[in-house]
Amino acid sequence: MVRINELDPSASPLDYYGSELRRLREAAGLKQAQLGSCIFCTGSLVGQIETAKKVPTRDFSERVDAALGTDGVFSRLVGLVLRSQLPTWFQAYAELEARATYICTFQAQLVYGLLQTEEYARAVLGVRTHENLDALTAARMDRQRILDRDNPPLMWVVLSEAVLHQEIGGREVMRNQLAHLLDQSGQREWVRVQVLPFAEGAHTGLMGSFNLLRFEDDPDLVYTEDFIQGHMTANPQALREGSLRYDHLRAAALSVEQSAVLIARVMEERYGDQPEADGRPVA
Repeated sequence: MVRINELDPSASPLDYYGSELRRLREAAGLKQAQLGSCIFCTGSLVGQIETAKKVPTRDFSERVDAALGTDGVFSRLVGLVLRSQLPTWFQAYAELEARATYICTFQAQLVYGLLQTEEYARAVLGVRTHENLDALTAARMDRQRILDRDNPPLMWVVLSEAVLHQEIGGREVMRNQLAHLLDQSGQREWVRVQVLPFAEGAHTGLMGSFNLLRFEDDPDLVYTEDFIQGHMTANPQALREGSLRYDHLRAAALSVEQSAVLIARVMEERYGDQPEADGRPVA
């Protein structure tokens, strides 16, 4: 077991967060249990975060700032901590995604990460392993903060109809996820969702999912993934090909309004309450 006095603040953002939490807590003359009582958690949780054994949440960080009077130090630091929990190969993309002014994405199998519910994200991330699942899920949810900022990116999402039917996490999780898609597209004018129907047959997205990022002052990017890692390029030929494919996908997809109707229908027919053989409802 790593002792608290062996924690290296320079090892990672999580280690730095833990060491600063310990330093400022002790400077305030509080024991772990006392701080825990102030922020409505256990002293054990405080200790786990101080020893970099558990990843802090934004709520925890905001409560610590209020209790210790640290002027938002931990609320600012937690963003770096959560981003450091993303796969190393994905961190560069996440940083660029947060700076983009326009995000276009085609998703062949899954809801795009910025529009996933927490339960759906947890089910996706937990397919291969449950190790560090809380931290990975929190990191994915934290990416979505860019949609709530004063000047959010414009986001256009094209989903294969298969995404609606691929049951991830169970029927209740899927119902909530599809409801979330409807809410996001309906309530945020800068988010638009289209569905590419099965009836379209062959299309320009058959090679797989991809994203296009556009920036105010930097070159546009195309992003793709394989089962090992992601790939980004600003190559003009790749951008031209990606943009052309995306334009074809958007033209072939149902309109935003028609897509909402289809999402709602699948949500009710596939994931709504259905009776069992004996007549009892299934949630």
